Amino acid sequence: PGTYDMTIQRGSDHAVNFEAKDSNSAAINLTGYTLTSQVWDSGRTTKAADATMTITNAAGGLFTWKLTDAQTALLTADEYRYDILFTDGSGDKEYWVEGTIYMSQGYTA
Repeated sequence: PGTYDMTIQRGSDHAVNFEAKDSNSAAINLTGYTLTSQVWDSGRTTKAADATMTITNAAGGLFTWKLTDAQTALLTADEYRYDILFTDGSGDKEYWVEGTIYMSQGYTA
């Protein structure tokens, strides 16, 4: 899988737009795919959140990964790990993205 690390402010909505491409940089058609993502503590002992995965343009390989402000408010550690799992229409599964989430405390109330 590819690696994408991110920094998220606690108590904020956080969304990231992705584009799935093959080795020739052509968009992967996500029609019929299901995308899932979980956020875990760095030791993978406690699941912290389920990210919302939305395919925004299946033919163009575009999708969005999102955590809500309520979810990020509960992320009290400094670091978390996540990945994104693609499941195609026949049930084959592949991890496409993984990374580290660095938490930051916002100051504006």
